[in-house]
Amino acid sequence: MKIVIDTHILLWWVTDDKRLSHKARRLIESTQNKIIVSAASFWEIAIKQTLGRIKIDVAELEEAITIDDFEPLPIKLLHTVQVAGLPLHHNDPFDRMLIAQCLCETAHLLTHDEALSSYGKVVMVI
Repeated sequence: MKIVIDTHILLWWVTDDKRLSHKARRLIESTQNKIIVSAASFWEIAIKQTLGRIKIDVAELEEAITIDDFEPLPIKLLHTVQVAGLPLHHNDPFDRMLIAQCLCETAHLLTHDEALSSYGKVVMVI
């Protein structure tokens, strides 16, 4: 299964945060799943890091996802077109991009944000 991990899930994974559930860990660790990290997540992290909301080295984060063999996903024009057609269940532009990417790439979004479940079966809330 192709799984795009939400930004907070990525951060919890790389920092070994206790908020990451055992179920999420199993999904990420399973060799049956392809774990995907969107450029939108890196963009969001870079903005929050610049604003002083989080302390993380984006270059080290990039190295960590390479070591973990996560697949990077660029933002494509097709993804932006998909965003335009999404219902406004959620206002966060980064989350909306992740949903659009999952729809376009036939993937699931792994998140802890229950508000995203209104987008249907594409979302896996853990």
